[in-house]
Amino acid sequence: MNNPSNLPELPLEPEPITSVRSLRELIDIVTGRTAAQAQPQEDSGLMLEPLPFPFMAIVGQSEMKLALLLTLINPAIGGTLLIGPRGTGKTTAARSLIDLLPDVERSSCFYGCLPEDLETEGMDAICPDCAQKVAQGLPLTYTDHVRLVELPLNSRLEDAIGGIDERAAANDRLRLKRGILAHADRNILYVDEVNLLADNIVDAILDAAAMGYYTVRRGAVSATYRSRFRLIGSMNPEEGNLRPQIMDRFGLRVIVQGLDQVEDRWEAYQRVMRHRENPRLYCEQFSEITELAKDEINSAIQMLPNVKLPDEVAQIGIRLIQALKIDSLRAEITLFEAARAYAAADSRLEITRDDLHSVAPMALRMRHSTFISSYIEEKSREEDEISTLLALLTEKITKDGNPPDDEDITLLEE
Repeated sequence: MNNPSNLPELPLEPEPITSVRSLRELIDIVTGRTAAQAQPQEDSGLMLEPLPFPFMAIVGQSEMKLALLLTLINPAIGGTLLIGPRGTGKTTAARSLIDLLPDVERSSCFYGCLPEDLETEGMDAICPDCAQKVAQGLPLTYTDHVRLVELPLNSRLEDAIGGIDERAAANDRLRLKRGILAHADRNILYVDEVNLLADNIVDAILDAAAMGYYTVRRGAVSATYRSRFRLIGSMNPEEGNLRPQIMDRFGLRVIVQGLDQVEDRWEAYQRVMRHRENPRLYCEQFSEITELAKDEINSAIQMLPNVKLPDEVAQIGIRLIQALKIDSLRAEITLFEAARAYAAADSRLEITRDDLHSVAPMALRMRHSTFISSYIEEKSREEDEISTLLALLTEKITKDGNPPDDEDITLLEE
């Protein structure tokens, strides 16, 4: 591969990475381009499945990577919305996240019965087949990798939430089948071009993400499904905007732009070509740092429930939101939950002011509504006018003892 003039030559072997102290250090490593950069070698293995581009191999885009890592650590943030032009790595970044989360326990039952149902509500909370498994001492779950569940752009509402099982209906049985949102439980749900989806589908996704479950009713049959997923959305603003009420439901908002530096674009090109030529080998070159990141994320997830928000820091965050004239209380939720995830990623049990500085732009941008501010201001002026006129009329009646005539009304209007 020819090297254009004035561009740096990349090393033939990856620089060894033996340890890291925090997720921020991992991001610095990737941003500083010290991760594996080896040239592809001969590999006799067959490619049987597509391998996503390694997350730790993405060049630059430190804010996007930080937002995605915080979302992995703390789903209570409300997900991440990636906003930017096409070709800036939004979809590549989302698809690369599956190797960064620890394995999860999944239900082996059609209806999704879990041991936690048995613990909280007893035998009545699980289906007869699972009750028989419990009686026989058999497990209700199995260990599985986290998956990326993508919502196609042409999806219908029934595809998203589920509906009547047609195969069961053919045998005169009425049974509901799970939708994409139920399959996304304990996985990552990626919604590309979210601004082009039908509004009712987007509303269903965001409601399910906020509640952690949703209910489907079809005639006399109903079912409630878990939907505890980490939400990632992306959009190109050239193709249309999101409704304000939908935009407000997303937690972190990241503006993704193209790489500015010539050497960064050159390196990104070379990494992409190496991955295309031999995906398996290229992913193996990043396997060590990926495992380190996975361990750090798992540690942060375990630490998160113990991270505290001091009153002093909370007051600063609330004052900031008020100064920005943001009405939605989701601003506080996103800001403080992102700060908790940031502190946990840095192995700390208390949020600091610096944490707010690091996450505030992602959490609070694009939340202030000029229309709402103008609307409220106009209504306030109208209410002030009503109160003033009412006071003058009351004073007139009290003083004269007579109701105001047309001349009085004209004077008040003036």
